Amino acid sequence: MSWLGLPWPLWQAFFLSLELASITAALLWLIGLPLAHWLNQTRWRGRFLLEALIALPIVLPPTVIGFYLLVAFAPQAPLGHAWLGAFGQTLAFSFPGLVLGSIIYSLPFAVQPYQAALRSIPRELLEASAALGAGSWRTLWHIRLPWARAGIFAGTGLAFAHTLGEFGVVLMLGGNLAGETRVASIALYDLTQSLDYTSAHRYALVLLGVSFVLLLLIAVLQKRMNAAHH
Repeated sequence: MSWLGLPWPLWQAFFLSLELASITAALLWLIGLPLAHWLNQTRWRGRFLLEALIALPIVLPPTVIGFYLLVAFAPQAPLGHAWLGAFGQTLAFSFPGLVLGSIIYSLPFAVQPYQAALRSIPRELLEASAALGAGSWRTLWHIRLPWARAGIFAGTGLAFAHTLGEFGVVLMLGGNLAGETRVASIALYDLTQSLDYTSAHRYALVLLGVSFVLLLLIAVLQKRMNAAHH
């Protein structure tokens, strides 16, 4: 079975990447929005340290992050041991391990746009909400989130796109297990290593096209959402 001249194992890796990126983006939306709101509102002195830790994946080499996550996911480590006891399988070299690693690796690409979007809300709206007696969480749901939806959508889209293009972290954490941890970037690397440049070109074009369409869609929808405020 092949499509566009590419065999099924390559499409399997592609769809696994889409699944990984979708799950990661959805979980980052659930985790990142409350975290971004709390970081914007808190007066805790250690906030800047936490923000720096969240931003580390932007500057650290992916292999460094992947190495330390691999150590943390090992059965001898507390996290890996707890996962093995609860689910009967190792966290390293598994799809759940890839999801957890991807959440950590893509966290700043969601949280930072969320923070910027939530900060962009006009103070007059927030003051009016407070004057009408709305609490902080009610204001969040009825004022902050609707107003910041363009930035929230952009952050979620960036997290998806960033996860889709992962290589170093997924290679360190997941290895190259077909159907479980072999994502598109690893499959493309394998094609290049085996000198199958014809298939590599075709596969790279598919990934390039999907990435371009995704970023174009994010830009168009963000522009329309921003225009709705005016």
